[in-house]
Amino acid sequence: MDNNTMQGLPHVEATLNYLAEGTERPVSYAYTPPSGTPPTTRRNSPHPVTIRNARPILSQLSLDRQGFVLTRQDSKVTNFYDEKEVREVYYPEVERLLKEVTGAVKVVIFDHVVRCAPKARQGAHGVREPARIVHNDYSFKSAPRRVRDHVPAEAEELLKHRFAEINVWRAIRGPIQESPLALCDARSIAPQDVVASDLVYPDRVGEVYRFTYNPAHCWYYFPQLEPSEVVLLKCYDSQDDGRARFTAHTAFEDPTSPPEAAPRESIEVRALVFFAPENKDAEPGTTTASGTTARAAKLGMPRSTLDSKIRSLKINKHCFKTD
Repeated sequence: MDNNTMQGLPHVEATLNYLAEGTERPVSYAYTPPSGTPPTTRRNSPHPVTIRNARPILSQLSLDRQGFVLTRQDSKVTNFYDEKEVREVYYPEVERLLKEVTGAVKVVIFDHVVRCAPKARQGAHGVREPARIVHNDYSFKSAPRRVRDHVPAEAEELLKHRFAEINVWRAIRGPIQESPLALCDARSIAPQDVVASDLVYPDRVGEVYRFTYNPAHCWYYFPQLEPSEVVLLKCYDSQDDGRARFTAHTAFEDPTSPPEAAPRESIEVRALVFFAPENKDAEPGTTTASGTTARAAKLGMPRSTLDSKIRSLKINKHCFKTD
């Protein structure tokens, strides 16, 4: 995407909460900490940014470039606040979607979060408020640990090959007008912007990334998200070959939201995505078998249809550029 295209996109101006410069390694508690212990040592530093509408450039988005994409999938779930239904109905739907879009051979869903500020304030079980801090859910240290936590019997073999952690984000009710999700183009994040932070649970200490402000950051969002639309957000990729390995995201206050906008209701599912060994050395930007599947999903057609079109045009799909 050239700079003129980016600058010409519709946009909003909003303030995002970054980590303050010079903050010592932040520590935050995921539960009520012991008496006398602050819930977080993080210091926020609000900064105004431009957040561009990514809908006009959907065909240019890639998990391996920007670190996020938007796709479509209907769900048979009737109540996303019912944990049993989510696990029994939605988890298999997400597994099928991730395999289709990424070409993964194995998907392990290990967690999900539902968000709705009023329900969270009322103490609804398992419901959280939208997270208004620029962050990434995992780090180079904590993501491999999740493999060992959730597939211990296979972990050492799986860790020899490429894997990713992908969040699958969906509106429960739409359109989303309040506290939409902002996503940062992974290519605009510099190493010095990233700060490893501790997230303390009753039984373990996790590690996430916070981010300091950089005017080079390129932010996007998908306005008016509906429940049939799904955002895939890469939070970790083990392959270090120039592709996006993670990116930053946050909820934000949209200045164009109507005063009567309904509170955001959303669900995000966290999944470990494992690729076949031969995909580990695939050249970024080329369509392998998995890339063909992802391209078909983006174009809204079955893979067999895209394969047929590629054959009819006598294109070698193994060197067919995705952009």
